[in-house]
Amino acid sequence: MTQELIDLKTCLIEGRYAEALEMVEELESMSKKEISRKIKSFLRILLIHLIKTQIEQRLTNSWASSIRTAIREIQDINQKENKSSYYVNDDEWDNLADEILESAIADASDEVLNGKYSRAQLASILDKPAIIATAVNFLNLTYSYSAKELPAIMDEYLSQLPGGDIWLNRGN
Repeated sequence: MTQELIDLKTCLIEGRYAEALEMVEELESMSKKEISRKIKSFLRILLIHLIKTQIEQRLTNSWASSIRTAIREIQDINQKENKSSYYVNDDEWDNLADEILESAIADASDEVLNGKYSRAQLASILDKPAIIATAVNFLNLTYSYSAKELPAIMDEYLSQLPGGDIWLNRGN
């Protein structure tokens, strides 16, 4: 992207404003694609851990940490610079999660119960609507709570996952 910025500066200095505007639009498009890629990547991680939790009926510290991290990163990436709008609106998560779910199932099949199920087997036993609904519930928290408030609120939601009550009360 450094070269693109140098080229943009050159266009502006030389008064080639139409060409500069095209470059700005291209840079904006590249930025949006990168943001979308990052959001999808963290959403895939969230889905993988929700799949593991649903199938194994437990929640480990590592999985809880991965879920929290994915949600915090999505919250940070999803908010536009103006701090008043988002790249993915709250009513778009169902479709996006559905789009990514099959990829998450493929990756989770290598991890769930140490690879006991093939991708197809895991897909057939998984309650996909429940996974998507749970993911969307977590994602919707990012619109209502600040980054500072989110970890405590997420503990409450994590405790509602299979095995979450045991996870929450560990050490007691």
